[in-house]
Amino acid sequence: MRPVRKKLVPLACSLLLLAASPWVYAQAGAAGRVFTLDETMSALNAAGGAQGVFRWDPFFREGSFAIGGHHGVFSTALSPGQSGFLMLNGRDVYAVALPYFRDGELVFPESFLATAQGAFARVSMDSFHYRIAAIVIDPGHGGRDPGAVAYHTINGRRQLVRESDIALTSSKMLRDMLVRRFPDKRILMTRERDVYISLADRAEIANAVPTRDNEAVIFVSMHANAAVNRNARGFEVWHITSTYRRELVDETQIPDPDLRLILNLLTEESFRTESIFMAQSILDGLHASVGGSMPNRGLRAENWFVVRRSNMPAVLVELGFVSNRDDAVLMTDEASLRRMVGGVYRGIADFVEAFERSGGFIIAQ
Repeated sequence: MRPVRKKLVPLACSLLLLAASPWVYAQAGAAGRVFTLDETMSALNAAGGAQGVFRWDPFFREGSFAIGGHHGVFSTALSPGQSGFLMLNGRDVYAVALPYFRDGELVFPESFLATAQGAFARVSMDSFHYRIAAIVIDPGHGGRDPGAVAYHTINGRRQLVRESDIALTSSKMLRDMLVRRFPDKRILMTRERDVYISLADRAEIANAVPTRDNEAVIFVSMHANAAVNRNARGFEVWHITSTYRRELVDETQIPDPDLRLILNLLTEESFRTESIFMAQSILDGLHASVGGSMPNRGLRAENWFVVRRSNMPAVLVELGFVSNRDDAVLMTDEASLRRMVGGVYRGIADFVEAFERSGGFIIAQ
């Protein structure tokens, strides 16, 4: 199993939920010798290549280092030898022997300092810039599974409208737009022709995309809707629900069950928040593009298979209702469909640029 891309929230904050990024796990070693705050800051300044600032929160008994635009947050132990977390940039978590007070002075175990030095040195490298490396586009249905279907009279001719055709055509348009916008990224599709691919295989294609430690992948599944009520119409974007839980970190990655539980909960919460952020961005793009001609049905939450099985920010887009003639006319007209796809494209591009501009931070407002 490849490493799970994630990041953590600060220990005692109002929940800062950030973009998909690597976590790092280091075993806490024996405390060994200890260092004063001045000695620790001197060593971290050298590792980070900049003059740093130390801040202390007496209420939560937490400290933080700010060095060269990077931030490390840690809690303190009540006695020597206790272990806990050092979190860097809200993304990477290290298990360390915690600092503690000795004779009224905060002291730092040798293993804590060594871990912090390595962490700040690593993120200070220009090459360690968080980025979206790949965008996986999933055209829904296909082959023996046409999805929603309906007959409509369009331009004087009775026509069979199939969701699988709309999904594939719109996905190819989206791919071409993203390739032009992001030539440095991999723009992948789960299918490029009218073939059947199982839901499990679609998610596996996304999960199998190779990435480096500073890279993330996002997943967008393209669909068209249907309803018994033929008056129902409009576009909507779906994300995973707040109650769904996955095992995103397993025992082969994190042997400690307590730490594994914490990381799974935080990973799940951050993936969900990132998915909501991306879904809202896409919905805004669709509204700007076709909101004047189609109803905006808003954000929806459901544990669709491909969304819940994709271990990354993932959304499902419903462009319109195959069962509604007005929507069907728009989705089968190339120019109108291109406008819809342009809205999806703008939403994805805005999400990617916000992620990369912030260095990997997506903050829930």
